[in-house]
Amino acid sequence: MPHLDDAALEKSPVVANCAMNRERTLKAYTSELGIDVLAEAGDGHWLDLCCGTARALTEAAARNPHLKIIGVDLVDHFAPAPPSLQLITASVTTWEPEARAGLITCVHGLHYVGDKLGVLTRAASWLTEDGLLVANFDMRSVRLADGSPAGRRLTTALRQAGFTYDSRHHRISLRGNHTIDLPYNYAGADDRAGPNYTGQPAVDSFYELA
Repeated sequence: MPHLDDAALEKSPVVANCAMNRERTLKAYTSELGIDVLAEAGDGHWLDLCCGTARALTEAAARNPHLKIIGVDLVDHFAPAPPSLQLITASVTTWEPEARAGLITCVHGLHYVGDKLGVLTRAASWLTEDGLLVANFDMRSVRLADGSPAGRRLTTALRQAGFTYDSRHHRISLRGNHTIDLPYNYAGADDRAGPNYTGQPAVDSFYELA
């Protein structure tokens, strides 16, 4: 089966109708990401990719109006937002921020992205010098062009680039601004991969070794 490019993938019902982060609360973010989001963000800048309705962001804005918060999602089903919260309808594979962020998060959003590695490496360059990137990430959803799992070679490449991968909790993180060039070229995606560890249908991403 031919792999989908990002334009075709973003029209897929698996991507457009994904429910994994639609209504998550700030408490759920803490549980999923393993961090105290408000403590980590402080009075700085928090960028949330694949933010869903942005319910968690709205809660955070109410609790700390000094925190600059930006949420980005492919679908514009946002909850009513206060002025301090900026919500953007865009693809995280092409969107670019105007300023660096002290905290970048992505709760279950990468499961529905084609170029997952591209999003991670781009986000790494958006961090402040001591900023934190943390996201849910299923290593098994990254495959080589022939369909075989990227496996330990990818895990090693990510760790050498500075990422930390927690396989038990399916989380990937990075501290500090990095310019990263992984030896993988994106080759397309498959929206018929079936359920991942969450039990929800997800997207597999395919790469050719550089």
